[in-house]
Amino acid sequence: MRTRFEVKNHSLEQFQYGLRLNVAIGLILICFAVLLGRFFYLQIFKYDYFQTLAENNRVSLVPIVPNRGLILDRNGVTLAHNFFVYTLEITPSKAGNVEETFARISQFIEVSAEDRKRFKKLRAQSHSFESVPIRTNLNEVEAAKFAANRYQFRGVEIRSRLFRHYPLGNLGVHMIGYIGRINEADVKVLEKTEDLSNYKGSDHIGKGGIEQYYERQLHGTTGFQQVEIDADGQAVRVLSSKPAIPGDNLVLSIDAKMQDIAEKAFENHRGAMVVINPKNGEILSYVSMPTFDPNLFVDGIDADTWKALNQSLDKPLINRPIRGIYPPGSTFKPFVAMAGLQEGKGLPPFSIGDPGFYTLGGSAHQYRDWKPGGHGQVDIQKAITVSCDTFFYGLALDLGIDKLTSFVSNFGFGKKTGVDLLGEIGGLLPTPDWKMRRWKQKWYPGETVIVGIGQGYTLVTPMQLAQATAVLANNGVAMKPHLVTSVQKHNGAETHMTAIIKSHEMLLDPNNIELVKAGMVGVTQPGGTAGSIGAGSSYNIAAKTGTAQVVGIKQGAKYNAGSIDERHRDHALFIAYAPAEDPKIAVAVIVENGGHGGSTAGPIARKVMDYYLLGKVPSVPLKDPSKTPDTPLVGDAPHD
Repeated sequence: MRTRFEVKNHSLEQFQYGLRLNVAIGLILICFAVLLGRFFYLQIFKYDYFQTLAENNRVSLVPIVPNRGLILDRNGVTLAHNFFVYTLEITPSKAGNVEETFARISQFIEVSAEDRKRFKKLRAQSHSFESVPIRTNLNEVEAAKFAANRYQFRGVEIRSRLFRHYPLGNLGVHMIGYIGRINEADVKVLEKTEDLSNYKGSDHIGKGGIEQYYERQLHGTTGFQQVEIDADGQAVRVLSSKPAIPGDNLVLSIDAKMQDIAEKAFENHRGAMVVINPKNGEILSYVSMPTFDPNLFVDGIDADTWKALNQSLDKPLINRPIRGIYPPGSTFKPFVAMAGLQEGKGLPPFSIGDPGFYTLGGSAHQYRDWKPGGHGQVDIQKAITVSCDTFFYGLALDLGIDKLTSFVSNFGFGKKTGVDLLGEIGGLLPTPDWKMRRWKQKWYPGETVIVGIGQGYTLVTPMQLAQATAVLANNGVAMKPHLVTSVQKHNGAETHMTAIIKSHEMLLDPNNIELVKAGMVGVTQPGGTAGSIGAGSSYNIAAKTGTAQVVGIKQGAKYNAGSIDERHRDHALFIAYAPAEDPKIAVAVIVENGGHGGSTAGPIARKVMDYYLLGKVPSVPLKDPSKTPDTPLVGDAPHD
């Protein structure tokens, strides 16, 4: 058997080996080139980026929350201020098992079921890396006890936080507002206004009233500290610091004492009152009843209390002066009278014989006066004084709805007053166009008739009614109403006064003004619808009473308040200014379901006027004994 021998091709093997070697070397070189390129890219091009990341592992940027500005009344009485409290807080992402941590914390500091409930709510609204309060208002003993055992609790620490406080409780809460925790809706607003970065570290923001409207001024500017931290996340030293700039203090035109007098005068009634200086637009008192304690919201209101406030039939959360809408009733008559006089309607010696009703054209329908049998011979001045419905039925029809609403809008009806509060609504001045758009129906003459006495579709806010009264008292000059009179910078060195703004001026005939004003002065004198309000006064009061229906009554029926559910009784309204010769104060009061303007709302206004003008509170009863809630009403119009 022959053996076969193969001869190796050394040249081929060497070639293949060299090729493989070259490929391997090439791959190695490529890898080194990639690594070198990546190294060059990271070290040169991305140096700043990674240096920042590395620095952030060593340096933490801690926000410094600014002190919120104070809110003061015109005499320097504090309405809102701040105080520091100890809070026990946990950062869920650092604490591990939160429930277990809670159990161990309870061995040193009491954590109630309500604290746990609030924590769960706040945790759901926060990021895992954000600190969430477990307990607030720790006393010094509790703070010291936990500090001694701090090492046992990872992610839990005691902080000193600034809390808002309203020392006068519920006084003027709808005007002042309150602060609450920042929610998603607030974040969206802050993002839109590009203010979100200024709220780093802040948990609260203004909600309602002055606190919300002047949030930017009150909040201040957030500061920052660059703090070096160790591997355990503990602060080692402060590298740099930019101090926070405290918010500005706001001085209001409100007199806290007058506010207190006004709110107490309402007793248990629901309603609203606005008091304005007609010469400069300063709001002297702003009442919405009932009230609530704003301090309930600062640390997060509990569910039961919120439910009680939100579902109460008395609706304490509604800001009635700017959001409550009511028929103006007979308080609308002075403005209708001014409209008629300016249009040449009802000028003396014109008068009517009032039979106690008004018949529209050839129709058989009668619009009743509040006084059965009528008021006898009535001119425009007497019509205001005795609140003669019959006279104003005819005057409104003579004017026509378009001229009437167009003119009275100059007093501020049907539009926002522009007061420095958010959420104001404009009320309603009805017109044929409005009715067609709203109801797809034409306007009827009978609807014009009842607009003349402030009924029908007409709706006003207490703020509008007060502003209209101030404009009339100021002879047609409208000053923009405002609550803040000055802004004090945090350093106390600068004070900026709020500009006094004249909104517009109506060109009114002085003789017409005197006729209307004389009629209003007669209201508080013997024979007027609020004669008791002017009794014993050392100054003259010009006023107008009003009663607005809540539910209608049948033609020819008698109104008996005692037989009607309390919440279905008429609203009581009262407008006034004083002294009549040189007005320094204008008032509008609405008492919901209060019955008669002269007997229920008028005494409240008198108390406030006596304090402002005389510095005292006279003994004026809240109920006028000369009139009772059982006074009958016949026909369509409520009585005053």
